[in-house]
Amino acid sequence: MSDVRIEITAGVAVVTLDRPERRNAFTAAMGRALGRAYRDLDAEDAVRVIVLTGAAPAFCAGADLGGGAKTFEKPGSPAFSASPVDPPAFALRKPVIAAVNGHAIGIGMTLAMQADIRVVATDAHYAIPQVRLGVVPDAMAHWTVAKVAGMSVAADILLSGRTFDGAEAVRLGLARCCLPAAEVLPAALAMATDMAVNVAPMSAALSKRLLWDTAIRGYDPTRVADLETELHLRVMGSPDAAEGMRARLDRREPVWSARLSSDWQDLPRS
Repeated sequence: MSDVRIEITAGVAVVTLDRPERRNAFTAAMGRALGRAYRDLDAEDAVRVIVLTGAAPAFCAGADLGGGAKTFEKPGSPAFSASPVDPPAFALRKPVIAAVNGHAIGIGMTLAMQADIRVVATDAHYAIPQVRLGVVPDAMAHWTVAKVAGMSVAADILLSGRTFDGAEAVRLGLARCCLPAAEVLPAALAMATDMAVNVAPMSAALSKRLLWDTAIRGYDPTRVADLETELHLRVMGSPDAAEGMRARLDRREPVWSARLSSDWQDLPRS
């Protein structure tokens, strides 16, 4: 996993795309390593929030174009996938914040769009330019961009392949906020640390799963209401529900006891 570096502190795992000499250009090996990192961190109770970032000065410059004109030749392996990171960030039970601290081009941007929250650098360049290279956007971008920012924004960004900056990313609804590049990771870490301490891990996992399942499966409001009721009945009366209120009344940090590794039950699919 030399292309992906992991550091865990106080419940927050920072996953860094780590090929700075190539501006963290994406390779198949990086995709496999990132998928393994996601799986391992999702199974680790000590990790409550994941922050995805890139080794400065870029987040990810896109696919490694070292193959020149042969970069996008038809793959010889039947295992090829245009979504090379498995699982995607939205399928994890932990919140994932993308600290997009520099340029994010192509799959760099489409991977960031799989996160739950994005903080971007104001003056960096962002684009999903695959249509300008004779290929098509990847990593489920036709779904994530449309779900996050709407069909009109998705058509604009995916069909033009144009470049935009962090301020426009925020205006388009693609990012939560934009900051100077040096402030992006600290801001994401502050957000992640607050969530790691003050948000019940099981509550976050259930809420995230319902949020993304609603987007994926197109649940109507009645179905969402039914699922919210079921999830309330799971957690109401639990030790964490009591602890959350006690901690608030005592004005102290909560001590959560539920463990995803042993207590998790997925949402019903019917």
